[in-house]
Amino acid sequence: MRSIWKGAISFGLVSIPVKLYSATEEKDVSFHQVHRADGGRIRYKRVCQLDNEEVPYSDIAKGFELPSGEVVVLTDEDFVDLPLSTSRAIDVLEFVPLEQVDPLYFSKSYYLEPDGAGAKPYVLLREALEQSGRVALVKVALRQRESLATLRVREGVFVLEMMLWPDEIREPQFGFLDEDIEVRPQELKMAESLIESLSGDFAPEQYSDNYREALQALIEAKVEGREVVQPAEPATDTGTVVDLMAALRASVEAAKEGRSGKAKAGSSAPSAATKPSAGKSGASSPAAAKAKAKKATGKKAAGKAAGSTSAKRTSATSTKKTATKRANARKSA
Repeated sequence: MRSIWKGAISFGLVSIPVKLYSATEEKDVSFHQVHRADGGRIRYKRVCQLDNEEVPYSDIAKGFELPSGEVVVLTDEDFVDLPLSTSRAIDVLEFVPLEQVDPLYFSKSYYLEPDGAGAKPYVLLREALEQSGRVALVKVALRQRESLATLRVREGVFVLEMMLWPDEIREPQFGFLDEDIEVRPQELKMAESLIESLSGDFAPEQYSDNYREALQALIEAKVEGREVVQPAEPATDTGTVVDLMAALRASVEAAKEGRSGKAKAGSSAPSAATKPSAGKSGASSPAAAKAKAKKATGKKAAGKAAGSTSAKRTSATSTKKTATKRANARKSA
């Protein structure tokens, strides 16, 4: 990473020299505007709309347009006397609980690295801040703009979270906030059940930007001259809610099935020591199931054959006894 600013954390009478690094980077695929026919880059000229003449960058000033349409022109000299801090200091104003700072205020994140001999006071402030359970509310001037920011610790490094000013946060003004919308207890209970079904630990690495990945695959296919095959789109719901309770119940079931499917996919196959035997209950391979069925059929057929043989033997014995009785009766006569 390359540092983009140098300054110091001003903490009471302690000054901690630091370097500033951007903590995030956009991974979006960037494009140039080009001529469709030959791919040539499209260039823009700075042209004054009054005289249609191209204006060099040195002759360009900042202009503020009034509601009347008139323009107030401001030059670099006009900005010299403005009360913008040039001390390159991150001034600690106070220490506040993090939960009291609405994330809506955050706009951009930066890492701070100790510079030169600032390592020891840096670590000292870091340890004290972590133990306090609070974040430092600071004021800093970056890129000709003064901002509020918070200073917190992440993985042993100070993170400077740039913030918006309170008057830059819009108030939500929507009509439904004034309506008296009734929520039934059973609906609330079902919604809570849905939240519980989808609850888990924060693990953002399991998600990805599907659109960016598909766009990169499209570009690679274009480069290699391959045909681009679009994946089949999954069936999507129309979004029409006929019955809120039915939709919530179906959502809960879908969430449970999804969690169950992930758990099965994540589990490994059982080892030889834990696989169920063919004679015991449990999942078996198709071949084992077929052999088991064949064996059962053979036993059943053998049982039938044995029963038939037994019946024949019983019948023969009975016939023999009857013949003996008849012979004895004749002798007596």
